[in-house]
Amino acid sequence: MTRRRGIILLVAVVAAVALGWWLTRDRTPVQAFETAEVRRGSLTDAITANGVINPISVINVGTQVSGTVQELNADFNDRVREGQILLRLDPALFASRLAASDAQLANARAQAQLQTANVRRAGELVAKDYISRQEYETLVASSRGSEAQVRQAAAQVAQDKANLEFSVIRAPVSGVVISREVDLGQTVAAAFATPVLFTIARDLSKMQIAASVAEADVARVQPGQRVVFTVDAYGTREFPGTVSQIRLNPETQQNVVTYTVIVDAANPDGALLPGMTVDARFQVATRTNVLLLPNGALGFRPVGYKPERGLAADEAVVFVAEGEDGRQRATPRRIRLGINDAKATEVVGGDLKAGERVITAVKVPETGGGMFSGPPGGRRESAGGGKGEEEGEAGGEAASPRAGGSPHSL
Repeated sequence: MTRRRGIILLVAVVAAVALGWWLTRDRTPVQAFETAEVRRGSLTDAITANGVINPISVINVGTQVSGTVQELNADFNDRVREGQILLRLDPALFASRLAASDAQLANARAQAQLQTANVRRAGELVAKDYISRQEYETLVASSRGSEAQVRQAAAQVAQDKANLEFSVIRAPVSGVVISREVDLGQTVAAAFATPVLFTIARDLSKMQIAASVAEADVARVQPGQRVVFTVDAYGTREFPGTVSQIRLNPETQQNVVTYTVIVDAANPDGALLPGMTVDARFQVATRTNVLLLPNGALGFRPVGYKPERGLAADEAVVFVAEGEDGRQRATPRRIRLGINDAKATEVVGGDLKAGERVITAVKVPETGGGMFSGPPGGRRESAGGGKGEEEGEAGGEAASPRAGGSPHSL
């Protein structure tokens, strides 16, 4: 009986000690932060846009006459020189029309010669009063009409001769054939509009990009600005370019307004082909050897933190992790920001040094079960800054350092 009482007393003492520890334990939550290092480096503020590559000068070669393609001397990718014959239409119809016009001209000239002779003889007769003055003037008018018919027939001959020449299509410029729209034996009709037979690019060593820039960014684009772009065919290879023109004609699609910006690009090795789509970066500003702040630090806010008032548009508050890992403090630092890109923001002022680690989020602690693991259903801190059982010194509540919630860009 005495032994049983001793065991009961021992259990009671152990329970009292455990309860006392539970009531007096340190309730300060253990903090472990996700951090990133502040470092020095280079940064470029750029505007991104998509576009299409085209040759600078493209000539559409058409025909003014209709006919059947009798001879085809150019194909895709052929290099042609100015004046080279690209295509011939069947000349039979044009030749026959020219022959008929020549015959009409000969007939008109013969009639004109006859009328001229009649006027000469009538002049002799009217001088001797053998015919009336009215008859003479009638013959003179007929002679002048014959001369007009000669000029009309000559004009028809010139037209038919030109049509015969138009049946031979020549290259208007030297360049590369990038499109052919006809085949041998095809009938070409030019009754209402001039059909396009070939498209010739004058010089493929110089290309241009028609990029669509959003209206929010177009004010930051200037002629002469440097552009770097990539195409899917060459992966990460970057090509240089220069802004040459900002077209004032806006385009609206689904309530989105964009402006076309023309970028000139050299193509000495022929790598850029017409029609390629590009991802272009218009370089607005570049900084070298500046303090770079990871953008994730601009969105972190500890639990219970009250935003500072009076921050300027280019100011923000970030938090530096101080102390040992597992029990760190989030110390606020007020800084002034410069340009940014997708990963980092330039720090131009404030108490922040290279090598310091800024907080980007709160780690989720790994807790196991057990006698002293905490009350059932107790909440734990999350990486997003969720509130635990009690408010600690720091959490991970996400908030923007300034109105708008995005890194500042000058």
